[in-house]
Amino acid sequence: MPDLFDEPFEEPSARGSARDVRPPAPQRRIVSVSQLTSMIRSLLEDQLGELWVEGEISNCRVWNTGHMYFTLRDGDSQIKAVMFRTAVRYLRFKPEDGLHVIARGRLNVYAPKGEYQITCEHMEPHGLGALQLAFEQLKKKLQAEGLFEAARKRPLPALPRKIGIVTSLDGAALRDIVKVLARRHPNAHLVIRPARVQGDDAAPEIIQGLRAIARVPGVDVIIVGRGGGSVEDLWAFNEERVARAIAACPVPVISAVGHETDVTIADFVADLRAPTPSAAAEMVVAAKDEFCSRIDRLHQRLHAVARSGVQRRRNALHGLTARRGFAGWQARVAMHGRRAAELAHHLRRAALARLSKREREYRALRDRLESHDLRRRMAAIRGRLQIADGRLLSVAVRSRDRADARFRILAGRLENLSPLAVLARGYAVCWNDDHSMVIRDASRVEPGSVVHVTLQKGEIACQAVKSKWTP
Repeated sequence: MPDLFDEPFEEPSARGSARDVRPPAPQRRIVSVSQLTSMIRSLLEDQLGELWVEGEISNCRVWNTGHMYFTLRDGDSQIKAVMFRTAVRYLRFKPEDGLHVIARGRLNVYAPKGEYQITCEHMEPHGLGALQLAFEQLKKKLQAEGLFEAARKRPLPALPRKIGIVTSLDGAALRDIVKVLARRHPNAHLVIRPARVQGDDAAPEIIQGLRAIARVPGVDVIIVGRGGGSVEDLWAFNEERVARAIAACPVPVISAVGHETDVTIADFVADLRAPTPSAAAEMVVAAKDEFCSRIDRLHQRLHAVARSGVQRRRNALHGLTARRGFAGWQARVAMHGRRAAELAHHLRRAALARLSKREREYRALRDRLESHDLRRRMAAIRGRLQIADGRLLSVAVRSRDRADARFRILAGRLENLSPLAVLARGYAVCWNDDHSMVIRDASRVEPGSVVHVTLQKGEIACQAVKSKWTP
């Protein structure tokens, strides 16, 4: 059965005649969805290439991966967009819903959903520079947190002993600050922490410099800044982390960035803003100059008051001397002075005599105290103890020798009286059978009885054959 779509829809009568005169229909080209999506992607990416798109941001979200997904729209249409993390980190401002921007990117097709989107590589606000927008956003954020409040600003010390400086060693700002301080406050102790003040690495080094100087003992105030430049050159002082580091600094901070017309976020957060680095140095010592000037003014006023008082009393004295009742007062004062001098002389002699007496008594008491000094008494007692110990030892030795000699004599006598000594000379002791009696009489021994004979060495058991005794 022929396919109904192989031929055009016509009446049957006309179809037979038309089949004879019309050329054959072209063959169908069937493609898959993936192939169609690939063809569309090739057309979009190859034909359009890189382009700029203007629109309003909506549904802006930044994922955990750092990629940002959003939609660009105008009054009639919208297009999905994505900006990868590598491009997001270079943005100077924070994209948010409702912001009108101009984005540069390339169109591509997301094959799994058959949607097309633009991959943005750069973005800038429409009608307002990116840096200016970032400045306004950060200013609004920190102001809402209260970092710009005048209540948290700290006054500068009146007499700073140590002044910290965070800036570049190669810049003119450091030379200007040192020159002003050397002229107006030559005895100030400067603590300089070099740091980059321009470029991508400037913000971390400024933060490290602030923290390092804040840890130095005795630092009273810190000047952070640099000379003039473009907005891009000064941008390190518009970084949020730098602003928070200034706010967290435990000592007052003066921001001296650029020229007088340059304004940065650091100026709002710092305890005091200086239009130039030289002005910052003058502000640091301004309190000292004012303090010294006030001391000079007080000194002059005190000197004037004292001089006026002396003059007033001198005039009163001249008025008194002119009176009749005070005639010859100088002579009377001289006589009283002589009398006072004599009394002072007698008092001095009496005091010296009394002092000498007290000194002699003191020496006598000290001698008596030294004679009863426990250390001396202990030394004497220790000497007597040593002598007594020596005598006791000699007596003990002599007593021991006498006792030893006597012991030897008694031992010799005992040795002579010992039965064992008798046995050693050839004698023997005879015992009865049960060793209960020493046999001294032969008549007590019955023939046939057992007799035990103890010698010097050993014992002999004997049997009596007969006994013979002499009355």
